[in-house]
Amino acid sequence: MSERACFLLHLRPELVAEYLEVHREVWPEVLEALTRSGWRDYSLFLRAEDGLVVGYCETDDFAAATAAMDREDVSARWEATMSKYFRPAPGDGSDRPRERLVEYFHLD
Repeated sequence: MSERACFLLHLRPELVAEYLEVHREVWPEVLEALTRSGWRDYSLFLRAEDGLVVGYCETDDFAAATAAMDREDVSARWEATMSKYFRPAPGDGSDRPRERLVEYFHLD
């Protein structure tokens, strides 16, 4: 059974255009690593005026897929290049920009 995961990322509004430009050509090695790590049907949505990004993916186990991606060398390199675009998640206290949302309703 697939798990649906939704999360928020908070971009620095002044860097939104540059962030979008970088995502026109995501490194093929990153795409391969995401697939290998179990990320499926992965989408990112943007509210440009304040830099809010909504991410969605399906996976067998989001925690395991995230951990697998964290072990990928290319992920560390990609994240290092992307870090300048993000603000920390509100109230998170960590340097990880992802804020996971809780699914409470779904209609198939």
